[in-house]
Amino acid sequence: MCGRFTVAVPQADLFDEFGLTDAPFDIRPRYNVAPMQFSPVLLAGEGDAPRLASLRWGLVPFWAKDPGIGNRMINARADTLAEKPAFRSAFERRRCLVLADGWYEWRREGSRKTPTWIHLRTRRPFAMAGIWERWDQGEEPLLTFSIVTTDAAPAIRHIHDRMPVLLPRGARERWLDPATSPDELRALLAPYAGDDLEAWAVSTLVNSPRNDVEDCILPIDDGAGVGESGGAASPTPPLPHSDIQGSLL
Repeated sequence: MCGRFTVAVPQADLFDEFGLTDAPFDIRPRYNVAPMQFSPVLLAGEGDAPRLASLRWGLVPFWAKDPGIGNRMINARADTLAEKPAFRSAFERRRCLVLADGWYEWRREGSRKTPTWIHLRTRRPFAMAGIWERWDQGEEPLLTFSIVTTDAAPAIRHIHDRMPVLLPRGARERWLDPATSPDELRALLAPYAGDDLEAWAVSTLVNSPRNDVEDCILPIDDGAGVGESGGAASPTPPLPHSDIQGSLL
């Protein structure tokens, strides 16, 4: 699964990786994106250019009575996307790219769980496959997303048996394209085939979503974890709704 992730690179790096020229909001570095917080995603746009938006993590199906269900819908398994009622419609019609440069997993060693930051060796940003929904039963529409997960790549299977689907550059346009066939979409949802994943143990600062600072991703001596009081951390508010949401409603 994926319970936290990062978008810690500068905005300019995201622009370069995803061919963006402008953003309707400032994309500041995020070191500990948690469920129910807002984060930048790319949606299918008119023509060739995708749209950048800020959506809340934790998909709320359009038929849900309570938006709190999103807290349990942060991940969607690739092998059941087309079957689960909560995800089926979004998989067919509303797919997105979740911008990131790493994610966290907690490696179990007996009763101990060590937070680990997984990223590309180059530290480049990447796209995680996502699906999104619009919920209209509140005072105003709510746009939410879920991260699609698959089997972990062999290099990180000792940390966790699941991982986000990482879409290479050649697959991103096909994932967003509404005309892509279900069979082709399923073929994209494979474990990461690259040999450039890197992982290291990090401070337990990341255990609290209040801590959104660079210390969260810094490596520590594995086996000598730093507690929440052991590093400098200050609360950082989650990314707010972007102005672009209004144009999507």
